[in-house]
This record gives sequence, structure tokens and C-alpha cells, in this order.
Amino acid sequence: MPYYDPFSYLFSLLWFLLFVFILLSPWYKRMALIKAREDVIRRIEEKRKSRVITMIHRQEQIGFLGIPVFRFITIEDSERVLRAIRMTPDDMPIDFIIHTPGGLALAATQIANALVKHKAPVRVIIPHYAMSGGTLIALAADEIIMDENAVLGPVDPQIGNMPAASILKVLEKKEPKDIDDQTLILADVSEKAIKQMVDYLVDLLTKNGMEEEKARKIAEELATGKYTHDYPITAEHLKKLGLPVNTEVPKEVYELMELYEQPMGSQPPSVQYIPVPYKSPQQQQNAK
Repeated sequence: MPYYDPFSYLFSLLWFLLFVFILLSPWYKRMALIKAREDVIRRIEEKRKSRVITMIHRQEQIGFLGIPVFRFITIEDSERVLRAIRMTPDDMPIDFIIHTPGGLALAATQIANALVKHKAPVRVIIPHYAMSGGTLIALAADEIIMDENAVLGPVDPQIGNMPAASILKVLEKKEPKDIDDQTLILADVSEKAIKQMVDYLVDLLTKNGMEEEKARKIAEELATGKYTHDYPITAEHLKKLGLPVNTEVPKEVYELMELYEQPMGSQPPSVQYIPVPYKSPQQQQNAK
């Protein structure tokens, strides 16, 4: 009859439980983090009577084996945001909390288009920064709420890794016969890209009730290469341009940002919202 050692069995069981704990611990921490974020989102929604959508990209996140993870606006982000907007009643305000270095112009444009079409007030909240495509999204808001030290950035088109405005400068400094074909093609694309962006911004701002002359002035300030693409544009500068800016960021937004401290391993989605359709105030009243 084989000898049964209870201590050996207990030791093996403890090792197994430890292995299971180590295996499940990252998943549990991730779920706890998402739940903590949702709790803060619900508090903001209850306080402001709005739908809260977040799009937060932490460039400083460190991925597996210490490899930096650079996050930016993607098509997946725009799909999630559009889904959240569709689940929001027309008469419910939207508070869009954004922290991003920018990203795909197509994705940012889709988000901006959806926000400007929303019938209730749209407020874009910037606790730290929203550059490039993030600025484009902010310009779709009825009100831009940003920390007094937060910044937006220019929305001048980039062709590859080069500013479109700088490519056009080559035409001013050289004769066409001295410019290679590829540069001439890039210059043609750059001219179109700048015009398209200016026209788009004018259309976006006028849809929010801004006079066309004022909208065009803002568009040319931000989209024609007056500044480098990473130039920080402050709340004071934006107010001087005539944009609807205030610096009263809800304290709960800062609490939410604290929950985005360099999480390791598998990352939760950048865009997050309570994934259920909301009833309008009239529908809630009828249900009582």
C-alpha cells in the first residue's frame, strides 16, 4: 500500500493555489481598475446629468518586457465613440473627456462629425492635453472645458512625417525646374490637404453657430502651418480666438485620470462608457 504524506499533499495544493493566484491576479486587477473607472464615470454622469465618454491615451505606458506602448486615436476608438453617441438620447448632454497626442485624421473627423450633430449640449473636457486630432474633436464641442494649464495643438495636415505647409515652402524657394517630381506631387497633395482642413473647420464651427468670418479666422490660425505641429495652445490663446473655453474642470475628472497610472500588461479599452442605452428625461417620467 503506497504511503500517503498529508504534508506533501498540502504543500502541492498550496503551490497550485499560488500558481492560480499568480495567473488570475493581473485579470482581477484589470477588472477592478475598469470597475473603479466606471464608478467615477457614474458619479460624473449623476452630477452633470449627462452621458460621459472617455478617450484617454497614455503615451508613457510601458508594455510587456519594458517596450513602450504609444497609444493614439484609431478607427476602433471612433467606432466605440459613435456607438456610445448612438446610445445617448438626443436631449441628453454629452461630456467627452479626452487626453490624447492625436492620431488618425479620419477617426478624429468621424468623432467630431458625430459630436457636432448631437442635439443636446456637447462639452469636451481636457484635463491635460489634446493635440492634433484631439483638438479637432474639441472644436466640435459647444463648450471646451480645460484645466488652466492644459493645452490643445494645431491641426495642420501632415503628409507622411512632414508638415504640409513646409512642403509648400519648397515651391516658394525653388523654381519648378529645380524640384523633383515627387516633391511636386507632395506639394500638390499638401495644398489640397490644407484647403480641405480649413474648409472642414469652417464647416464644423459654423454648424455650432459661429459666424463664418470668425470660423475662417480660427481655421486659418490652426490649420495652415502658422505653428509647429506640437505647439501648445493655451486656454488664454483659445479664448482670444473666440472659442467657448472655460477652466472649471470637475474635480471628479482628475480622480478619473488618477486611475490611468501606467497599468502593466493587458490594457483596457481607451474609450469607455456605461454600455447600456439611456432613457431621455421624458421617457423616465413616463415610466414612473
